[in-house]
Amino acid sequence: MNHERSRGLYDRALSVMPGGVNSSVRATMPHPFFVERGDGGHVIDADGNRYVDWVMGYGPLLYGHDLPDPVEAAVQSHVAAGPMYGAPTEVEVEHAEFVARHVPSVESIRFVNSGTEATVSAVRLARGHTDRDKIVVMQGGYHGAQESTLVEGSPGDAHPSTKGIPEAFAEHTLPIPFNDEAAAKEVFAEHGDEIAAVLVEPILANKGIVMPIEGYHETLRDLCDDHGSLLIFDEVITGFRVGGLGCAQSKFGVTPDVTTFGKIIGGGFPVGAIGGKAEIIEGFTPAGEVFQSGTFSGHPVTMAAGKATLEYAAENDVYEHVNRLGRQLREGIAEICAERAPEYTVVGTDSMFKTIFTREAPDDVDACCPGGCRQDPDCARYDACPKTGADVAAAATDRWERVFWQEMKDRGVFLTANQFECQFTSYAHTEADVERTLEAYREAI
Repeated sequence: MNHERSRGLYDRALSVMPGGVNSSVRATMPHPFFVERGDGGHVIDADGNRYVDWVMGYGPLLYGHDLPDPVEAAVQSHVAAGPMYGAPTEVEVEHAEFVARHVPSVESIRFVNSGTEATVSAVRLARGHTDRDKIVVMQGGYHGAQESTLVEGSPGDAHPSTKGIPEAFAEHTLPIPFNDEAAAKEVFAEHGDEIAAVLVEPILANKGIVMPIEGYHETLRDLCDDHGSLLIFDEVITGFRVGGLGCAQSKFGVTPDVTTFGKIIGGGFPVGAIGGKAEIIEGFTPAGEVFQSGTFSGHPVTMAAGKATLEYAAENDVYEHVNRLGRQLREGIAEICAERAPEYTVVGTDSMFKTIFTREAPDDVDACCPGGCRQDPDCARYDACPKTGADVAAAATDRWERVFWQEMKDRGVFLTANQFECQFTSYAHTEADVERTLEAYREAI
């Protein structure tokens, strides 16, 4: 493949943007390819190279790059009416009503502009609601670029995970391993009357996709109830992708007090949202005393896109299609790995998939979960499959970025550029795209 124009664009970008990109995950080696346009389940770069796109904008693009006619019409009608107003619009109310009808935890919702803004606001809301300061998070979990959660370490020894954050910000954050019920019980035993909330992704989705072990979220729910803390599910990635319109909380049967959203809820446009019990969400100003506001919040174009996106999914076979392709990919990749790299673990659920380059192979690869790791104790891979963020970090992560991603790109398949970010199917993808991708896997692994 020729990448001459992308290389030139990157050289220009380095002169005017830090690292040549506007989001760190786009900085691939030796340089990113620059996308010119999307086409269904594909992207075409600045040099005319075509790729099957499984990145899908890192999750928002449930329909790929070609919006269904009703979604496109809704977007165009609101663009034509004027970009935004600084006043409420009817479509905000309609979108909120749709979400509240379908997501178990949502009685009231506040729309914002990004997943990061949603989680920042949710943490502030939890602290204001409980009059407590401490937040429990999962080691390796990701909740946006906010000071309270860009933290690493353990309870009592937590530190910022990036420069630019004072050590004092980490004092009120308690990181524990995902899927470790004993650690959760221990942190509540020591700090229970200080904990405002547990903030957790239903599935670790920015750390290679780690499914919860059976009963883990129920344990968190019970601990929060026993100690008067809030359970916050960060469904920025899983929302309206895992579990369909009911989101991951409906799939796992655990209802949080507060849920954060992003990505699909805005139909591909910038968005975030905080939903939950009315008595909690109404703590936001002007109804309550927790300040929250934003110039672009509830942007009419975003609201129209998000509402039309979810309505189309409710009326068509969208989730059946994307979940079927997701399972075909996971099963196909698992077969390839069983033959060529039995130590690797295929992970994911619904329309999410990834391969973690774990280092230990089970004795019987035929007795492993075929459609992606389900944390099944009867699975031959159970003891070696990743259960925490640290387990994923211990995999051969450089191999993905330095070798495998490059090989797949050269074969016309666009995957997320590091071991940790997950990948997604869309309504625009086809079984031919799946077969092409599996053939590339066979050659690259």
